[in-house]
Amino acid sequence: MKQEAAPASREVKEIAPGIIRVQLPINFTGLGHTNMYVLEDEHGAAVIDTGLPGRAGWAAIRSGLKAVGVPLGRVHTIMITHSHPDHFGNAARIADVAGADVLTHESFQIWWTPDNHTEGIIDDELRDRHHAARGGRMPWHGASDRRPGGRRVRAWWMRNIAHRMFRSPTPTRRISDGEHLTLGSRTLQAVHTPGHTADHLCWFEPATGVLFSGDHVLPTITPHIAGIGAGPDPLADYVASLAKTLAMPDVSVVLPAHGDPISDLVGRAASITEHHEQRLDQMRAIITASGPITVQSLAGELFPKRLMGFMAESETFAHVEHLRFLGEVERVEVDGRILFGALPN
Repeated sequence: MKQEAAPASREVKEIAPGIIRVQLPINFTGLGHTNMYVLEDEHGAAVIDTGLPGRAGWAAIRSGLKAVGVPLGRVHTIMITHSHPDHFGNAARIADVAGADVLTHESFQIWWTPDNHTEGIIDDELRDRHHAARGGRMPWHGASDRRPGGRRVRAWWMRNIAHRMFRSPTPTRRISDGEHLTLGSRTLQAVHTPGHTADHLCWFEPATGVLFSGDHVLPTITPHIAGIGAGPDPLADYVASLAKTLAMPDVSVVLPAHGDPISDLVGRAASITEHHEQRLDQMRAIITASGPITVQSLAGELFPKRLMGFMAESETFAHVEHLRFLGEVERVEVDGRILFGALPN
């Protein structure tokens, strides 16, 4: 079993000096827990990431805080690494109880929130894809894939279910890359690391070398690179973000949102980069052999049948779009289908 898929441990553990890890149970896309980190100071505590909503997660938050002697009402700051529900799911509820500040990256955006929340937050390309997804059409869907009625109804249903299940927090402070945050005697630096999402934010403590990596770097799985909502070329952004974290001085330990601490950031980043290079090479070979191909068919060549679905298609689209931006493939619409084919050398 991959570390990230392991069930949440009930052990409340000091994972680094003055940093407590509380594992929150989830069952979400192959993940078994979210790590919530508790940083106590003289005013109470800050928490990083809050898991999925629900009775089990809420009980784990309350019992974990109680175990370290921090009443829920003493949580003064909630730091959300990015806009996936297993990271922000309980933030609004904690904020209600404790009156805590909610910190996110300045571009934090949840896809099912009202359209006007996108104004001034994300760029035109992201806004266009955001609206397309709300209407049930992915950017790799051609006219023949549209099925307007059924897909619009399904998208409406998913939006409303998500809105009811995953209450969206309201950020009280939107953070820019490089900003500093003081928590008692600690000073943390915000590190914007787009790729997994456009709004992904890590936190680094220079004094100790601790990097809270969210989903940017994980110990045994490669973070999902989505083809929608994460920028025009999210794979390029992700690789650049990995290089950015590697260039940071004196990272002693990485504390991810899932799994155990990572002591070798350089080695883990190299392994993740190699995975993406191999995936791109696979795509080059498939496209050369097959000729123009749909994202759905390309994903079927790359992923086992049990993993097929939206996430496989989305990751495939992100990679093949990266090849398009590199000038190696072209995207065309033929008979209502979006196809990707190799460009001549």
